[in-house]
Amino acid sequence: MIKEIKYLIFIIIILLFVFFTSRYYFSDINKKNSYRSLNNITQKINLHVKNLPLLENDTKNIIEYIDEKSSKKKKNYYFWELIDKNE
Repeated sequence: MIKEIKYLIFIIIILLFVFFTSRYYFSDINKKNSYRSLNNITQKINLHVKNLPLLENDTKNIIEYIDEKSSKKKKNYYFWELIDKNE
C-alpha cells in the first residue's frame, strides 16, 4: 500500500513539473523576454560590426602558376608491375 502511494506521489510531482514548466515556457511574459533578449543581442552585434577595422588585401600575386608542358616527363607506374618487381 505504501509503495503504491509513493509511486502515485512521484507521478503527481512529475506531472506538476511538466505542467508548470510548459505553462511558463509558453507564457507571454517569457516570449516577450526572449524577444527582447534576441533584439538586444542583434543591436550589440550591429554596434560591434560598425567598429571593426578594415584590413588591406595582401594576398595579390601570391600563387605562382607552373606550366605542365615545361615539367619533366613522368614515368607511368602500374600498380601490378610494382608488386611483381618487389617480389
